[in-house]
Amino acid sequence: MAGFSAVAEPLDLGNRWELFVDHYLIDEMDGTRLELHHPHREGVGIPFNDEWDRDASGYATVINDNGLHRMYYRGGPGFARAEQREGDSSYICYAESKDGITWVKPKLGLVEFNGSKENNIIMLPSPKEDPYNQSFSPFLDNREGVPADERYKAVGGQSPKGIYVMVSPDGIHWRKYHDDPVFSNGAFDSQNVAFWSETEQLYLLYFRVFTGIPEYGKPDQKWSIQGYRSISRTTSKDLINWSEPERMSFGHTPLEHLYTNHTRPYFRAPHIYISTPVRFVPGRRFLTDEQLAEQKVGPGFLAIKGPTHDIPNEVSDTILMTSRGGSRFDRTFMESFIRPGLDKGNWVSRNGFPATGFVQTGPAEMSIYVGQNYVQPTAHLARYSLRLDGFGSVSAPYEVGEMLTKPILVTGRHLVLNNSTSANGSIYVELQTADGEPIPGYTLKECKLMVGDSLERAVEWQTTSDLSALVGQAVRLRFVMSDADIFALQFQN
Repeated sequence: MAGFSAVAEPLDLGNRWELFVDHYLIDEMDGTRLELHHPHREGVGIPFNDEWDRDASGYATVINDNGLHRMYYRGGPGFARAEQREGDSSYICYAESKDGITWVKPKLGLVEFNGSKENNIIMLPSPKEDPYNQSFSPFLDNREGVPADERYKAVGGQSPKGIYVMVSPDGIHWRKYHDDPVFSNGAFDSQNVAFWSETEQLYLLYFRVFTGIPEYGKPDQKWSIQGYRSISRTTSKDLINWSEPERMSFGHTPLEHLYTNHTRPYFRAPHIYISTPVRFVPGRRFLTDEQLAEQKVGPGFLAIKGPTHDIPNEVSDTILMTSRGGSRFDRTFMESFIRPGLDKGNWVSRNGFPATGFVQTGPAEMSIYVGQNYVQPTAHLARYSLRLDGFGSVSAPYEVGEMLTKPILVTGRHLVLNNSTSANGSIYVELQTADGEPIPGYTLKECKLMVGDSLERAVEWQTTSDLSALVGQAVRLRFVMSDADIFALQFQN
């Protein structure tokens, strides 16, 4: 390979899994590329077929609490069918699952709907003058020292009031954490998400803004659509006092309408935040009015009522972004993560909204849940599966390709890969000094052939797989590959 770039300090990975979702580890690529991998649809996860969670249900969040998967979502019994405010029909609903595959809507007996409490509703719609649970978005607070009756936190709210915070001991019974909104400098007309970052030791809030509005929160500021739908971030130590917000940047990529963000730490590598926004494409449609009628789309969504004119039914899909903290999202992959597909019902406006969060649903599998057939009688959350760590990979075609990392500190006795090859594919690994000299005992010629598919496979050379003699030293990893993918790596003891 050609000469490599100088790096002031070697990267210290500790014992973290590092995913190939960006160029963080990569110095050079020759015949290889970073490739986006697409989840596989596994079928309907949760149907929206009860009186209180019908065709306009959405804004879901999934949380794994010690093996119990909890799903929260907005019920939608009338929003798409009548002229009413979205918040008027925003019943907050709950479902649960032991495996993330089969879901149950428990009869909680908490909230009356049409004369009965036999339902899975945990909260009524909040009033317009106090929209504290509008666009409800919960998270499990894993900050050390959190009181037991505040294990669960949630943010909600709407412009112009702002963001409220709620707490719960069990994820079912909720109360306000503070009577008034805690943050008002944003548009908020979407699902806004928060979580505790172990890496940054701060609460993070990612929320909706518009690029054409320079400042929010002014007394005379009226809500309006100006520019692109985008994302800002603010931080807090106590969920009450928040920093001056920063607009998120996306590198040298074209602006697109990002309707939501769904940002969460990845559960196997929490220093990497995975974001799965809905990408909205104004002015573009696929279905004719006749086809929309065949899908039995709610009349309110045949043409969306805009502030100045009716907006024709438009399209959207799900994309993938990542962040390692701070005010930047990395859009390594501009392609769609989950396409609408052959189902015409998914080409209706505001489809493809994923639940916030991924959960592990098998020994080698994780799942994401995506809203489909929005404002139609067949509305549901679909489950999509993906290999663990399998968002992206360093990928080589049949022809041999190479990838060379930046200098990395050896922090464990074994170099372990999450990788896949074809039957005729191969991976070889060489350890080099920071200056690019092969290290005896760990050269390419001495590396044993890696073929097959494994979530955790240690690299072996002819005489050893033990890196003890190199711990604390800076090395470069040279990968020579054919018809193969490397999804992640880790130093293990």
